[in-house]
This record gives sequence, structure tokens and C-alpha cells, in this order.
Amino acid sequence: MRVRELAGRMEASWEGDGEREISGAAALEEARENDLSFLTRRMLKQAGQSRAGCLLVPADFPNPGGRTVIRVRDPREAMARAIAILYPAGARPRGVHPSAVIGEDCEIAEDVYIGPLVAIGRGARIGAGVAIHAGASIGEGVEIGEGSVVYANVTIYGPARIGREVILHSGCVIGADGFGFVRSGGEYRKFPQIGRVEIGDRVEIGANSCVDRAALGVTSIGEGTKLDNLVHVAHNCKIGRHVVVAAQTGFSGGVEVGDYAVIGGQGGVGDKAKIEAGAVVGSGSGVLTSKIVRAGEVMWGTPARPLREYLRQLAALARLARKERGPEAE
Repeated sequence: MRVRELAGRMEASWEGDGEREISGAAALEEARENDLSFLTRRMLKQAGQSRAGCLLVPADFPNPGGRTVIRVRDPREAMARAIAILYPAGARPRGVHPSAVIGEDCEIAEDVYIGPLVAIGRGARIGAGVAIHAGASIGEGVEIGEGSVVYANVTIYGPARIGREVILHSGCVIGADGFGFVRSGGEYRKFPQIGRVEIGDRVEIGANSCVDRAALGVTSIGEGTKLDNLVHVAHNCKIGRHVVVAAQTGFSGGVEVGDYAVIGGQGGVGDKAKIEAGAVVGSGSGVLTSKIVRAGEVMWGTPARPLREYLRQLAALARLARKERGPEAE
């Protein structure tokens, strides 16, 4: 595709050689003459080192060398759009594999894909354009909205409702029992987990992540939220809209997370904690049981505390360590 054509499809202005053919996309340091790459403001000094045939750049990029560029508001976001143009998704498969097992009273749209060895329980409802890949298990009464993709070996216990255009990556488990037990007579007895899971539209859940059913009521994940690989959402959690959660994070039972919150990797959130809208919890942080992280706050460390306080404490510890080592450490 020529630079001028790509810019036109992105509704952006371009400079340089509009006839240059762009056949791929690559990282700045790896790009070649027919590749597209991008520059954020922090990367501007690297522009002269790249061999990319065309660069997506901020609108105010000076371009003293007269390079072929496409000016955009947000180069990283524009790169995502450009990749979708340069690498269009192939047609989704359609049809039901003969080895699939489908229960009674299911409602399955005509244009779905159901792969080898898929099992679908009684009363499930599968919407138009859904793709369910090999070995997935869909429980009784599960609803999957149109355009969703269920990758290989996903397990969805019923009852559960999966929204439209949801992506469930390989190995994730939706609706398993929450970790609920009561102590009686010197032993732990299971508290029956009879709730359900509801997942909103355009949610993406990474490989080998788990979202547990509620003990009573609903475990919910809001529209547009993205969970990385190896994330655990326990029973009765309520995760808001457009939340981003990085890998190896665990939410204990009853946690609430507000819209647009960001949770870094390897975090831990205690029972019934509340993270309000727009808050940021840094990687490796621990939010204590019943703690409230206020809207828009940036928290770090264990126990999680405001970022400035965390950094002051780190600096104080460093000064103390230098003092203990003596003058030779200077």
C-alpha cells in the first residue's frame, strides 16, 4: 500500500514520498525501507537512526531531514489502526465440526464456528459470528454474544453471560467456584457457590486467567475491560468499565474496581477492597483488606500508599543505608 493511500484511510496528512510502497510494520530499530513505524515524543531523537520507509509522528514533529511521515495526534494509537489496515484479518471459519457435542434446547446462529471436540451444554445460546475453537467447554445455560471469540480449551461454567465481541484466550476459566468455605466442627465445609458471572461487551481476558462465579449474586466485568494473562478475579468482584489489569494480579472476594482504573502486574487486592474510578495501583503493590483507593489516586508498594509517600520512604531508606555503610560508600 502506498503512503498516500494509508494516510487517506487514516484521515491524516502526510509529507515526503507519497508513492512509497509500505508492505509491513516493525519496531523503530528493526524497520526497513518498506516498513511503517512510529515515534512518540520521547523517541524523537531516534528518528535519524531508523531505516523505516514511513514514520507515524506527532503533529508538531519538526522533520528537518524531510523524511516520509504521516502526522497524527497519537502515534501509538495510530500505529494500532495502521496495523489493522496493513494486516487485515482473514475471514473467520464457519460451520460445526462433526466431533462437536451440542446439548438439547440450544440456540445457535447459522454463521458460527464450532471447532473439533467442543462441548456445549443444554440451553446454551450462541450469537451470530461467534467462533468457538477446539476443545472448549461451554456449560448449561451459557449465553455468548455475537462476534465473540472463544479460543482453544476455554471452559465456561453455566450460568454465565458473555457479551458481544468478547475475546477469551486459550485456557481461561469463567465461572468456576469461588474460594468459599466455612469452619464447622474443626474442619472447613464448602459454602455452595450458586451465583453467576456476567461479562460485558468487548472485554478481553488473557490466557489461563480465571473469573470465579459469585457465591450468591453476580461476579461482573464491565464493558471494554482488558485482563492480561494469569489474572484471578474471585467471587462477587465487580470490575468496572475499561479497566486494565496486567498479568499475575489477584483480586480477593468482593473487590470493587471503578471505571478506567489501571492495575499493574503482580498486584494483590484484599477482600472487599475498593479501587475507585481512574485510580492507578502500581506493579507489585498490595491493597489491604477493605482499603479504599480514592478516585484518581496513584498508589504503590505494600501496603499500597500514595506514590509520593512511597518514593519519599524509598529515598529515606537509601539515605539510611548510605549512612550505615559510612563515608567509604560515598
